[in-house]
Amino acid sequence: MTVTTTAPNVLTAADALARSLSDPASVWPGGRPDGWRAWPQSLAGGAAGIALLHIERARSGHGDWDTAHLWLTESVRGEISGAFNANLYFGTPALAFLVHRAHSATGRYERTLQRLDAATEALTRTRLAVAHERLRTGVRPPMEEFDLIRGLAGLGAHHLSRYGAAETTAAVLTYLVRLTEPLPAPAGLPPWWMDVGTTGELHPDYPGGHGNFGLAHGIGAALAVMAQALLRGLDVPGLTGAVERVCAWMDQWRQGDESCPWWPGLIVPEQVADGTVEPDLRPRASWCYGISGTARAQQLAGLALRDATRVRTAENAIVATLSDPAQLDRLPEIGLCHGMAGLLQASWRVATETGNTAITEQLPHLAGRLIAAVNQPGHEPELLDGAAGAALALHTLGTNHAPAPHWDTFLALA
Repeated sequence: MTVTTTAPNVLTAADALARSLSDPASVWPGGRPDGWRAWPQSLAGGAAGIALLHIERARSGHGDWDTAHLWLTESVRGEISGAFNANLYFGTPALAFLVHRAHSATGRYERTLQRLDAATEALTRTRLAVAHERLRTGVRPPMEEFDLIRGLAGLGAHHLSRYGAAETTAAVLTYLVRLTEPLPAPAGLPPWWMDVGTTGELHPDYPGGHGNFGLAHGIGAALAVMAQALLRGLDVPGLTGAVERVCAWMDQWRQGDESCPWWPGLIVPEQVADGTVEPDLRPRASWCYGISGTARAQQLAGLALRDATRVRTAENAIVATLSDPAQLDRLPEIGLCHGMAGLLQASWRVATETGNTAITEQLPHLAGRLIAAVNQPGHEPELLDGAAGAALALHTLGTNHAPAPHWDTFLALA
């Protein structure tokens, strides 16, 4: 499949997608589907995620604030969850993340943002207290304690973006440092090893649990957040050492060679015992478990540690993936989580961070593949796996700009 495209064509595609998602009544003509992802306050699958698209477009001058306000209004319909399981992707933290981006550009929504901030602060403190108690007992962490989507890595990404070097930001980073410190557990397993399957629940396919590298549910998110904190000059005791510990573990399991490195999405005890990862376990190049997210986390860590070799290895991983038709063919979906949009956004971030032209030159081809795919019918409108996320990735490439506060903070990419 040979496809090329230019920045104007990319923006045209992004504009068309955004127009198709401008009216809530036409996006869900039969009413919203069932399930928590489709609730208005869900950043992953609800109105909040589509609102983020329109806010980012309005901030850049490519959209209008009336449409953004319409979707913001949709996002806060009904009872808003501030319960213990609220997170960056759902409930008060998701809405605080969203409204902050609108407020930063307009100065509007001040009172709403204050209430959401207060609720998110209280929730974070409660989640931290429970996590520290778990650490005190020495048991292994549940996935929802520390991952990006449901856990403290996600809340930390939000607090770092929202406040920078504030007390709660430092408290989350202190927890992430503790997460990387050894537990009294079997040798060879890192302290973030989980005794559950990939859904976060006990599963017969994972009797010994697993070690997760990914940005969605694994240690990759913690690495990215800690590295970004270091790059912003935050001085939290032990932070550099924690980044180094995670990097050492990921280095141990890195596969391939210098020109084409890759990391597994996860490993199980049998692989730890054997010390090997079979080549057919190379994950797809998705954001959640594959090169899209892992390489960006590695690049951020390399920059934070001033490790030029690590930065180069991460960027080589992206170049090798983008130039390999077989790897691209394994990623037919359009979304940020599992599809081409996630690879496109992560690759753009990696390339613009250091001016890597070898990556930049490959992005139009990937964008062309994504545009061809989104032009096919049947896609969901949602942000994480659907058209809204594809539109945001195309919009970012087309404008070559994603100003702070960055929309892709919720992906731990910035």
